[in-house]
Amino acid sequence: MADDRFRLTLAQYDPTVGALEDNAAKARAAWAAGRDAGADMVALPEMFLTGYQLQDLAQRPAFLADVAARLEALACDCADGPALGIGAPVVEDGRHHNAYFVLHRGRVLARVFKHHLPNDEVFDEKRVFDGGPIVGPVRVGPLRIGMPVCEDAWYEDVAEALAETGAEILLVPNGSPYHRGKHDSRMNIMVSRVVETGLPLVYLNLVGGQDDQVFDGGSFVLNPGGALALQMPVLEEGLAHVDFRRTREGWRADRGARAGLPDAWEQDYRVMVTALGAYVEKSGFSKVVLGLSGGIDSALVAAIAADALGPENVHCVMLPSDFTSTGSLKDAAAVAGALGCRLDEVPISAPQAAATEVLAPLFAGTEPGVTEENLQSRLRGLLLMAISNKFGEMLLTTGNKSEVAVGYATIYGDMAGGYNPIKDLYKTRVFETCRWRNAHHRPWMKGPAGEVIPSRVIEKPPSAELRADQKDEDSLPPYPVLDRILEGLVDDARSVEDLVAEGLERDMVKRVEHLIYISEYKRFQSAPGARLTQRAFWLDRRYPIVNRWRDPS
Repeated sequence: MADDRFRLTLAQYDPTVGALEDNAAKARAAWAAGRDAGADMVALPEMFLTGYQLQDLAQRPAFLADVAARLEALACDCADGPALGIGAPVVEDGRHHNAYFVLHRGRVLARVFKHHLPNDEVFDEKRVFDGGPIVGPVRVGPLRIGMPVCEDAWYEDVAEALAETGAEILLVPNGSPYHRGKHDSRMNIMVSRVVETGLPLVYLNLVGGQDDQVFDGGSFVLNPGGALALQMPVLEEGLAHVDFRRTREGWRADRGARAGLPDAWEQDYRVMVTALGAYVEKSGFSKVVLGLSGGIDSALVAAIAADALGPENVHCVMLPSDFTSTGSLKDAAAVAGALGCRLDEVPISAPQAAATEVLAPLFAGTEPGVTEENLQSRLRGLLLMAISNKFGEMLLTTGNKSEVAVGYATIYGDMAGGYNPIKDLYKTRVFETCRWRNAHHRPWMKGPAGEVIPSRVIEKPPSAELRADQKDEDSLPPYPVLDRILEGLVDDARSVEDLVAEGLERDMVKRVEHLIYISEYKRFQSAPGARLTQRAFWLDRRYPIVNRWRDPS
């Protein structure tokens, strides 16, 4: 180790929550790779040893004792070589902390407790952790490293205190999940910290899927002035070595590789693919099944599943009723054929007739309506769940965010299943995402290239086909209008009056608002799905199930 050079190895890796042995093995592998490359320190992201987010698992005494034992073993295993930085929870004097550990020469060299605890969007860290004090930098060889943990770098005070107490670079370990536009927000904030402190900054992020969230990596290194020295890829595991050199002006990072960043359409699509693949694999499944209706939503879900798991692991089932058109049968076959997925046909006319007969005495004297329509959807859910149980294939649901928002889905019917890849994708974006996938293919996609969703599927009017000549617009505003209203009410939390002032019809906005609120109980029971926005349904947007309030404007 030269006094004027410091090599830092960044491990942008994917942990699994609770898989302590596997995560520790990944940490040892990263440390060994750094050692072989002559690193002075190997850094892994926030909470890497346990995976993230832990929620209430972070307070279980047996879990924390297991974590402490794993940390001790890791320090011993990585004694002869570079220092190792790794995130993990710890309890001290009855207080629970999100901590970052520096292990060196067989012991814990330093611990840094997260000071600012995020308590918005998907985060609820104040429920399970206590904030720690701001501490000074940690000396590793010739370098004094300040280590603001994730949220701590979003505020001026921690970085400022570190600079004032002698930090020469800032290393920011993160567990920062994706939402559209997140990378630009991170970069802007980190540039601010660099400008304020005059110090180089390393932003190191987790990668991989956990439940509804995807940690998108995209780690980077900035020199004073905000100059980008290194950019790691988004949504990929990777290892990078960064050399810092002492200059007259202080320590500076040598310029390294700078990966290009995909546009928002590609990132959204890859997040859905990553989220599904991670959820299936980390839950112990290898195959999925879904109802392929011939419509655009199920076609997109089938494409995402094929790209995540491989077409051979995607089982599509067409469940036609008396109202299913010949065109839908052909379209489902075309989608499955283009993707290379298995397609089975299981007609529901006979079970529908049997259920109708059984219920006839109770329903006597009533007019057929939504109940009879939903019966078809629930029979499909029943049969798909039977297939899922029999063959060990996770059932995917296929409702887009527009439908999920207004309850245009049947609980215990087409909402049945384990995961929904397009839960946070509005219908208008479903159309454009299908067009994007048809026009693009990437090495990380396990499905075939080319037009995997026939243009007819994209262009035909959407229909649930639960009655003769049914169209979605019979029950809902046109999707461009509906999505504009939903983005205003859900994503931006705007008032009815705001949207009316923009030219939308008041009655229509009020009707949509009403549908959103009365559908809360359905969303509460719905499958998780990939988070793409800052107002995804679940942790981002938490409303009471029973709620009589409506915007009075």
